[in-house]
Amino acid sequence: MEIGIDSFAAKPGHGEQNSRSDATSINQLLEKVEAADKAGLHVFGIGEHHRQEFLDASPTVILAAAAARTKRIKLTSAVTVLSAADPVRAFQDFATLDLISGGRAEMVVGRGSFTDAFPLFGYQLKDYDALFAEKLDLLLNIRENEVVNWSGQFRPKLTNQPVFPRPLQKKLPIWLGVGGTPQSFARAGSLGLPLMVAIIGGETAQFRPLVDLYRKAGAAAGFAPEELTVGIHSLGYVAETLEAAIDEFYPGYARSMTKIGRERGWLPMNRQRYESQLGKQGALVVGDPNEVAEKILRHSEALGGISRFSFQMDIGGVSHDQFVNAIALIGEKVIPLINGN
Repeated sequence: MEIGIDSFAAKPGHGEQNSRSDATSINQLLEKVEAADKAGLHVFGIGEHHRQEFLDASPTVILAAAAARTKRIKLTSAVTVLSAADPVRAFQDFATLDLISGGRAEMVVGRGSFTDAFPLFGYQLKDYDALFAEKLDLLLNIRENEVVNWSGQFRPKLTNQPVFPRPLQKKLPIWLGVGGTPQSFARAGSLGLPLMVAIIGGETAQFRPLVDLYRKAGAAAGFAPEELTVGIHSLGYVAETLEAAIDEFYPGYARSMTKIGRERGWLPMNRQRYESQLGKQGALVVGDPNEVAEKILRHSEALGGISRFSFQMDIGGVSHDQFVNAIALIGEKVIPLINGN
């Protein structure tokens, strides 16, 4: 199983505008990617948001900078908000990243968990799903064909149009990032795309019917089981002891989830609700290396097997040093426990 980190380049304290501290945060993020590479993690993802509290509005720029400082780790989006992007430009950006990194680029494309990109780039929320379906179709067309012939509703058609550069990899990996919408799981399966499931609450086992739907749709479309890859993106954190991990992750987690909850009508986060997510079936993957490894394996079993697990630690608001220490623990202890090394 591949183990990685996803980051949204969250600002310390979630939000105040300060160019000097933003520069520090970006450079610390690059240090985290470099630490993950040295620790033997398999993948590092950068999200895409257009909000004051995050610095990942241009993820490929960050990933390209990370490529120059790393040697082995895969570099991916987490996710590319394809509904509000130009698929031609997105492909060109990641093909260029693939060339810079020596064939280590990937994309996880999705509709995003926030809608800020829609008004920013001139799109209508009423076209939420139609935009994504059309743009995904174009992106996959570009991946398969150097010369593109394509037409759609939201973009001028392309006629015998070559798209360059081409990636170093023969087929640039494109995953479909999903939340809890059955249609998204079925779409990923019917296209034979790897599936990245964002699980940020509840119990992981609740997603099993949706993952089964993905596999059933893939089989019906003629894809072999080994072609239907499943990964999990989950909130998590690792420290030397279970108690330290729980205590260090909680303050930032409660602050972030309460802020998001105000926008979405959720109850404020408290310690009791936080700890309810830490049980054997709960979605939060927080603990010492042994507990974390065991929980990842339980999650894999609950979903019928996964090939990738990515930690999202930004939401916990841990310090830079704590984040880097967690990366070291994942590389030194969690990965060997999971993969039997």
